[in-house]
Amino acid sequence: MAGQAHHEELVRQLSAIGAVKRELARMLPYECPGGSAGVLALLGRHGEMRMSRLAELLSVDMSVTSRHVAHVAERGWIERLPDPVDKRSRILRLTPEGRAVIAELDRRGSRLMADRLSDWTDDEVAQLARLLGRLRESFDAAAPPRTAVQRTRTPEQPTGTPA
Repeated sequence: MAGQAHHEELVRQLSAIGAVKRELARMLPYECPGGSAGVLALLGRHGEMRMSRLAELLSVDMSVTSRHVAHVAERGWIERLPDPVDKRSRILRLTPEGRAVIAELDRRGSRLMADRLSDWTDDEVAQLARLLGRLRESFDAAAPPRTAVQRTRTPEQPTGTPA
């Protein structure tokens, strides 16, 4: 197990990842903001699903998920179909147009990474991708199942600071 100094440095480095995420967000097309891109990416990765599952994967509440879904549905990138099991629910599914948007987002992201990591070896990029995937899996495995996204704040934690 890694020591405390390594864990502290990891927290600092992950906090600094915000700059990378902001640059990735800037390369998104105007008509496809980050929330919409997240919806498309998750539907592309996991396939069709209910809105409640999408909200869970996005780690946001249903009202935020509904806004993102409405945005992509208005553009014809997803369709909302009746759920055969629960007629009150809807199943979200990518359309061919949505798949084309995902392909374009993937191209843009790949070009940005290729540009910024041009001095990295293929092995270094693969190692970073593998380790980030492993990090995500560790957090997924440790997260308790949830029906609604909850954020908690300690008394000394300022409002707006993630828990």
